[in-house]
Amino acid sequence: MSTEPKVPEGQSEGGESEFTIFETANDRLKRSFGSWFWGSMVAATVVHFGLMAYWPTLEAADMAFTMEEMEAIDLPPEIEIPPPPEQIARPANPVVTDAQIDEDVTIAPTTFEENPIDDLPPPPTEGTVDISDQPTFTPYEVAPEVRNRAHVQRVLQREYPSVLRDAGVGGTVLMHFFINEQGIVDNVLVAESSGYERLDEAALRVAQEFEFTPAMNRDQQVPVWIQIPITFQTG
Repeated sequence: MSTEPKVPEGQSEGGESEFTIFETANDRLKRSFGSWFWGSMVAATVVHFGLMAYWPTLEAADMAFTMEEMEAIDLPPEIEIPPPPEQIARPANPVVTDAQIDEDVTIAPTTFEENPIDDLPPPPTEGTVDISDQPTFTPYEVAPEVRNRAHVQRVLQREYPSVLRDAGVGGTVLMHFFINEQGIVDNVLVAESSGYERLDEAALRVAQEFEFTPAMNRDQQVPVWIQIPITFQTG
């Protein structure tokens, strides 16, 4: 059996404690800071001297900029916009009124004062009487009828003077029609004006487009004069 006294763990024989010291990464960094610092300073100095030696004219770029002077502009005065005009009502389509056949109107009165005996025209020769020049009464039993009212309606709309239609001006023109034995209009005359020359001229053009059934006297087709009012109206 050994008689030497035992020394406690971590304590030397002289009674002093003995501990092991471990070095950390932070300690190593602090210890090497000086060498890194002076090494960096030397390297920076060498680089600067090298730049000045090889590029002595190296200059920094001019990054300055200028601003254009702003010019004040006077704004135009405010303009008050007027309200939009009211919508104009579309005029109504013109219409053709029903035919008015009045036998009494087509007979012109004859008096001796207007036709003195000394100034009478020569009597007509048989077979050469032409009744198509002026309205003359012709006897008939079956009156002619309009056969193409739809076409006449379209022509009436087309011939209505746009200036008068847009202005709301209308009127009625009483027309004389001379219809031959085939129902064809051979002559038209203005019996009563509408008071507007342009409407009268339009009525004459419309009258040329009429087509009729022939007038009948017993079993024969006869030429006749009839009256038809042509009305231009906007509403």
